[in-house]
Amino acid sequence: MANQIEHRFCQSCAMPMGITDEHYGTETDGKKSDDYCSYCYMDGKFKKEITLNEMLDIAVGFAVDDTVTENQARRRLEKLMPTLKRWQNKQ
Repeated sequence: MANQIEHRFCQSCAMPMGITDEHYGTETDGKKSDDYCSYCYMDGKFKKEITLNEMLDIAVGFAVDDTVTENQARRRLEKLMPTLKRWQNKQ
């Protein structure tokens, strides 16, 4: 049986984080964040105060590619993003 890699996503923007820690943000003590990417989170705080809808609009642009249309990406992210840690209890 092949090894199954745990797929982790930024708990703010839903970016796939990969299997290395290169995309992870940092906590105040300099350690890598377990939850957030470096585009959203550094030094223990979010880089920008933003609403869920604003983040959704940004994330959709990055999710579109040759196999995923803007509408498909938006529908998927509209379901996923409210479940992420940053957005829970903020609706």
